[in-house]
Amino acid sequence: MSENENGIKEYFPMIVMAGFILVIQIIALTLAQPMNDLGMQAVDNPQSASNSIYYIIAILIFTLFLLFAIKKEIQWVIQIIILVAVASTMYYGFYPLLHLTGLGGEGPVIGGLLMATVFTILLYVHPEWYIIDFVGIIVGAAASSIFGISFGILPAIVLLGLLAAYDAISVYKTKHMIALAEGVMDLKLPILFVIPKKRNYSFIEDTPSTEGEKEAFYMGLGDAIMPTIIVVSANVFLPHEGFIGIPAIGAMVGTLIGFFALTILVMKGKPQAGLPFLNSGAILGYAAGALITGMPLLG
Repeated sequence: MSENENGIKEYFPMIVMAGFILVIQIIALTLAQPMNDLGMQAVDNPQSASNSIYYIIAILIFTLFLLFAIKKEIQWVIQIIILVAVASTMYYGFYPLLHLTGLGGEGPVIGGLLMATVFTILLYVHPEWYIIDFVGIIVGAAASSIFGISFGILPAIVLLGLLAAYDAISVYKTKHMIALAEGVMDLKLPILFVIPKKRNYSFIEDTPSTEGEKEAFYMGLGDAIMPTIIVVSANVFLPHEGFIGIPAIGAMVGTLIGFFALTILVMKGKPQAGLPFLNSGAILGYAAGALITGMPLLG
């Protein structure tokens, strides 16, 4: 095998991950309008920047709880909480999707509950990488869309900026995010994407670690969700024609540019904070799109 072929093979999982981000963003954009019509906003006033502060506080509290549970070796509590959260988010994803099919009556409710239940059971009994990745796409798209329709442009930018700063501090300074990732990854939960390096790879049999040689590449689900928030927000709160507006396209392109910049560092084998790259790329891409169309940057 030539050196070029080896290089392509080495970067192929990263290209797949970029594809996952793009798929999540497209599905999230598709879900946004039906979610809006169904009144699925998470807050009463999407234009309030204080929502971003409350959300950051909630993340900090939940992170402290997870670290406490890992230290006390009660990971089963984490598993239950995350599986319930995943099941709920999947329902909120499947429900509007089924509405889009024209299914009437209680069909979307029953269908959403059934599909969410089936995939949650699959996750529990057989948490293989392809099931985790599929569920991750549904959960990522649903969560991104809900937050996107709940945060106006300014709150979304504030949220992404604060999250990027928090991610950088937690990875490079306090390093508690690395400890958290190692403690939770062993539970085989859909909080990350898994791209195998080999065809016969099994996530169930693997013991993921942030150190040493890895048999697969991993990307946290939040790295796909957070930048997608401003993609959806720009598309919902700014006027445009057709399926997607230029500011939202700019945010999508910026996210991918940030991702590939991140990839260059990740390939060197050291844990990296993803959100400083992804969120800043999404914000700058949005800003470029807004300037191109002559729209005010803050909506």
